[in-house]
Amino acid sequence: MPEKALYYYKEISADTSQSEWGLMDTYYGMSAAFELINNIDSAIYYAQLSFSTAGDIDNPRGLMDAAKQLAHLYEKRNKYDSTVKYLKMAVNINDRLFSRQKIREAQSFAFNKTLRDQEFESQRIQDRNKMKMYSLSGGVLASLIIAFILWRTNRHKQKANTLLQQQKEKVESTLSELRSTQAQLIQSEKMASLGELTAGVAHEIQNPLNFVNNFSEVNNELIEELKSKKSKLKTEEQDEILNDLFQNNEKINHHGKRADAIVKGMLQHSQRSEGKKELTDINALCDEYLRLSYHGLRAKDKNFNAVPIAIGIKTDFDESLGKINIIPQDIGRVLLNLYNNAFYAVNEKRKTAGETYTPTVTVGTKNSLSTRGEGRGEVIISFTDNGNGISQNIIDKIFQPFFTTKPTGQG
Repeated sequence: MPEKALYYYKEISADTSQSEWGLMDTYYGMSAAFELINNIDSAIYYAQLSFSTAGDIDNPRGLMDAAKQLAHLYEKRNKYDSTVKYLKMAVNINDRLFSRQKIREAQSFAFNKTLRDQEFESQRIQDRNKMKMYSLSGGVLASLIIAFILWRTNRHKQKANTLLQQQKEKVESTLSELRSTQAQLIQSEKMASLGELTAGVAHEIQNPLNFVNNFSEVNNELIEELKSKKSKLKTEEQDEILNDLFQNNEKINHHGKRADAIVKGMLQHSQRSEGKKELTDINALCDEYLRLSYHGLRAKDKNFNAVPIAIGIKTDFDESLGKINIIPQDIGRVLLNLYNNAFYAVNEKRKTAGETYTPTVTVGTKNSLSTRGEGRGEVIISFTDNGNGISQNIIDKIFQPFFTTKPTGQG
């Protein structure tokens, strides 16, 4: 059993009186035993101890055996450079051993030259030729083994490099396609959002402009009437016309400021957000983007608010909320997307539901103090619609970028 052999080898190696020759053989035996139990690292370690001990006592046979063992173990580890190194050492040591033996044989032949007859001389020459042939064959075989190992190692490297290059090109191509697709999706989403916002602003600004135009025309008529009948009108009638003019001008001023506020809001939305927070009335922000989304969808779909199944809008704002420190452009974009999704959902359901269905979108705000019993510095904005809702099998994808259930071109 290899385990029992290792136990005795360790006992022997611990003996300090043991000679270096004995240690060399003990280390070699331990390497072979570790190899049998497939502990290659320990086998290499003791083979190297055997090799170094044989070198210390100048034992060529021990050096050659240890070198062969190391070449064999490194080949198991697929470390072909070390395998070739120790194979070369074994071949060189083998050649030196044969050279020493040939020298001893030559000396022996020289000493007995006078005593040998022609038959022994012929046999000596024959033996020498065989020795040369064996040495040459061993050298050729070792060279072939080394050449084969080098060729196989080089082939593996070439295959690995080719496969790595193909994988690199494939990854680079996939990454390029992904970046291109991502850029197209982002641009498409930006253009869709801009179109919806522009349509909403156009409808919002149209109402105050109509008021301005109408009251301006009425004022012109009153002024013409005052000019043409100035001499005939009584003082009370003149004062009444002037009061009407003053009230109309106030309404023109009011609706002009309203249009100005809408334009400023559009400019703020179009500006690139720099992450600067400012005190903002969250109720007013929610209401503003609710109207922008509503009118934007009306502009895109003429049947969006068709009678008799008109879409209802409900608001439930907490008036106790003060201004909060936020980035209004960023929050506004979030609100606009949520509103658009809510209106889209109820509008789609309206197309298939009966007349008993009343599409409704509700938005509300609350202070966390009123819902949790203790203040946490939070404002809760809630959205509700009675549309088709989200299917259970896709609810885990709602935060996934670029995912949409809308048809192509509408998501």
